[in-house]
Amino acid sequence: MSKQKLVVLTGAGISAESGLRTFRDSDGLWEGYNIEDVATPRAWRRDPQLVLNFYNMRRKNVLDAKPNAAHKVLAELEQHFDVHIVTQNVDDLHERAGSTNVLHLHGEVLKMRSERNESLVYPITADIKLGDKAEDGQQLRPHIVWFEEPVPMIEKAIPIMHSADIFVLIGTSLAVYPAAGLVDYIASGVKKYVIDKQIPSVSRYANVIRIEKPATEGAEELKSLLLSSLT
Repeated sequence: MSKQKLVVLTGAGISAESGLRTFRDSDGLWEGYNIEDVATPRAWRRDPQLVLNFYNMRRKNVLDAKPNAAHKVLAELEQHFDVHIVTQNVDDLHERAGSTNVLHLHGEVLKMRSERNESLVYPITADIKLGDKAEDGQQLRPHIVWFEEPVPMIEKAIPIMHSADIFVLIGTSLAVYPAAGLVDYIASGVKKYVIDKQIPSVSRYANVIRIEKPATEGAEELKSLLLSSLT
């Protein structure tokens, strides 16, 4: 018998318990910076060194972090389900936990690309410096989808949502579009598990199971519910 397709949309909340801060902290800052100063094309044009410094530090933070129990539960569920993760996160914690089908909507901090040609992408674990060039001679920048930039991977994510037999939302406030709009592509009859310390507004969706807990605790509860449904 073929496995049911379990589609998971994750946000910053799943990595918060690994020590990676969400950018929507209570003060509206991300690691002490205004989003407009470090995560927009205008910021890059205005002060590329500041942007590089910011993401060089984010890269170090990610390399120092370790997958938590929530990441590991999603990887373990591949034994029982056809798991596809669509993440808004730029870290690699899903992959390091063992998940094999991960789509990054907003890029990856452990990659860099030409500032002109989006297809020239390279792995990076050290710092990106001003003067570091891609093979087209252009400055290398973080392989991140900044605010005010299009989200090309959204087109790959939509059919994944359409194909879900079961849907899980973990650690996202559903405040960032177009990612938040992906939930609208889940069929109404599909069970939708929502895990968050503070459940976002999901009242317009049918078949919602709310698990109002941090990601690590909520993922364990999810695992129990899903495995009991198989017996």
